Amino acid sequence: MVRLIRDSYARVAPRSAEFTQFFYAMLFAIAPATRELFGANMEVQRSRFLRALVHIVQNFDRPEELVPFLRQLGRDHRKFGVLAQHYDAMGTALVTALRQFAGASWTPQVERAWLDAYGLIAKTMQEAADADLAPAWWTARVIDHHRLTWDLAVVRVTPDRPVPYRAGQYVSVEVPQRPRQWRYLSPANTPRPDGSIEFHVRAVPGGSVSRSIVGHTQVGDTWRIGAPMGLMTVDRESSRGVVMVAGGTGTAPMRAIIEELSQWGENPPVTMFAGGRTRADLHDLDILIAMTTTNPWLTVIPVVESHPRMPGIEHGTLADVVTRFGAWADRDVLVCGSPAMIRATVSRMLVAGTPLDRITYDPFTLD
Repeated sequence: MVRLIRDSYARVAPRSAEFTQFFYAMLFAIAPATRELFGANMEVQRSRFLRALVHIVQNFDRPEELVPFLRQLGRDHRKFGVLAQHYDAMGTALVTALRQFAGASWTPQVERAWLDAYGLIAKTMQEAADADLAPAWWTARVIDHHRLTWDLAVVRVTPDRPVPYRAGQYVSVEVPQRPRQWRYLSPANTPRPDGSIEFHVRAVPGGSVSRSIVGHTQVGDTWRIGAPMGLMTVDRESSRGVVMVAGGTGTAPMRAIIEELSQWGENPPVTMFAGGRTRADLHDLDILIAMTTTNPWLTVIPVVESHPRMPGIEHGTLADVVTRFGAWADRDVLVCGSPAMIRATVSRMLVAGTPLDRITYDPFTLD
């Protein structure tokens, strides 16, 4: 099954953009009501669907990785109002789209493999959704919006009930300026007694939601927050140290983890590489450096790509600098940033000798 799925998807991958457009067109034709589950702009949703599908294909023979991902995905989909019949329609649309783009490689055996695989996927997601007793979403009020630069803002919200996230996880949010366009953000703080959550948001090119949050969020706005997701964490009981690699606002979940670790007197050694194109992109650097003064187990290494060179800052891409310092074969590695940064960093670390099972990253980090 795994070989058939991967070989057939390899035929589809070069035309992934057309494939995802065809998939959603087929889904909306089969089940017109599903169109109301999404916002007007489908570009990000198509990208998100494709990333999830690639992650599933790559990890179908790794149940320890795939099953938790599917369970989280099932719980997260409750916020859309997804019903059992929607899963059936999605399965039909997926197999139809794959058949359309796989060409001559599509056989009855390949179709059976995909039908069986999707049956397992849908069953895992639905069971997780049905078993989750938490709300499908939490309502939160914006209590502070501080614009640091023209494209970067810090937003603090207070949910009506505490959101049960762990430091390092991320959540989906819906803002009033862009209804039904859910986007993923990572809390920059460990859970607090008052339940408040801090988000660091950069307006990304083409990101209508991120631009709206940075430029138009108002104190008093009501946000909706979906179920927490993500696997990044630090095992304090492990004898291995930790390497954190964060690009841009990818420092947010790392900062939350460090904040949580700082509550303990002893921790495994943590080396954090915080990168950006310029020094200005390292907006959290001063706070991270300040954390090192009271946490001797923490080392922060700033990295920038731009010239000229600056004292105390490494020069190059994060992939360059991290591997320049070593293979880190004896460390657990957490990576967060743009999809391109994650791909480059993980690839270079694997070549350098970092074991794949020591590297953790979340497939949804930037929209």
